[in-house]
Amino acid sequence: MTFATLGLIEPLLRALQELDYKTPSPIQAQAIPAVLAGRDLMAAAQTGTGKTAGFALPLLQRLTLEGPQVASNSVRALVLCPTRELAEQVHESIRVYGQHLPLTTYAVYGGVSINPQMMKLRKGVDILVATPGRLLDLFRQNAVKFNQLQTLILDEADRMLDLGFSEELRDIYAALPKKRQTLLFSATFSEAIRTLAGNTLNDPLSIEVSPRNVAASSVKQWIIPVDKKRKSELFIHLLKKQRWGQVLVFAKTRNGVDELCEKLQALGINADGIHGDKPQATRQRALDRFKTREIQILVATDVAARGLDIDDLPLVVNFDLPIVAEDYVHRIGRTGRAGNSGQAISLVCADEVQLLSAIEVLTRQTLQRSEEQDFEPEHRVPMTDPSGQVLKKPKKPKKPKTGGGGGKSKTLGKWTESAEPLEAPVKAIRKVPSFNTGPRKKK
Repeated sequence: MTFATLGLIEPLLRALQELDYKTPSPIQAQAIPAVLAGRDLMAAAQTGTGKTAGFALPLLQRLTLEGPQVASNSVRALVLCPTRELAEQVHESIRVYGQHLPLTTYAVYGGVSINPQMMKLRKGVDILVATPGRLLDLFRQNAVKFNQLQTLILDEADRMLDLGFSEELRDIYAALPKKRQTLLFSATFSEAIRTLAGNTLNDPLSIEVSPRNVAASSVKQWIIPVDKKRKSELFIHLLKKQRWGQVLVFAKTRNGVDELCEKLQALGINADGIHGDKPQATRQRALDRFKTREIQILVATDVAARGLDIDDLPLVVNFDLPIVAEDYVHRIGRTGRAGNSGQAISLVCADEVQLLSAIEVLTRQTLQRSEEQDFEPEHRVPMTDPSGQVLKKPKKPKKPKTGGGGGKSKTLGKWTESAEPLEAPVKAIRKVPSFNTGPRKKK
């Protein structure tokens, strides 16, 4: 089976060819024809199984071939995501898939100024990717209208309920037109998800796709705890100490890719980066040079790195942990291929402990820790285990007394113990057991 046999139009096929997407994944093969046919969909698929393309490609095609031009402050399709990071990732994927189509896409989320988002929406947007809270803020200020809405997509619905968005979702549904196509993607079909589907979907087609396998045993994995501000310094130290040859590095953001590349290039290290802001031709040229070993270090974001296939790659470094755990498996799967062995090293700081815990739950293992001398973190990374528990923080190493005043300390022979408090513990994610679309109870 090919993407052409699924009935996709030429501009989409051209974009997929440029991305080197050759064969549809199981979720894509089942979801694309259903979405093109206008069916409501309830799909169980983990992030990393290709689900974004599974709904984005047919959505782009339907919006291109059907419906009027988008009006001011209006949207024709809405994708809801639980986090700003995932919203940006989905928006970037849709933008890349639809680069040869006359459609617009935009992402809105909290934590940043709302005014630029309101300005962008004045002209209307074909596909809006949003977190629930910020979308409601924009709606209540009349910055976004839903009278032209044709399709609603809930991406990772289970995580939205886990993060306590049930009330926001109910308010959003109340504002949307009743006649629409609704696509619901979730990791599992829990009772809360089934209730949500029953209240919002019309005769949905159900698709279940097994999540991708965990990392191959041919990849040796470990983490190095380090303070966030010293990650670049540690990477450069390891690069020189271990005399690394070819290294693929994953960073969380486009700015992170650019900053690390600039630091490496300033030291005379042959490095380049690929991310969604760079033209496809530039990204392909960097990848080709990396494959032929003209470039020693290639730094990439997750979106730009999809479809990377590099023979005999010895090492992957996670400069930042991915937002979603399944992307970790995708990243380290770039090494240890075709019977070869590989290594995957992650530089982990204290505020990434929940991301680390999610990875260990997915891979069903506790990743080995190896501290690098002179880079021991001041903000200790809490201990974790594969059950998802974040255990107590390891004690800070005691430091030799150096003399001098300032600050409270407790003298213990030749050692001193700082009286400064540790950083606040990581808060647990609140579970929401069910979804209720009925009226709110008066308190």
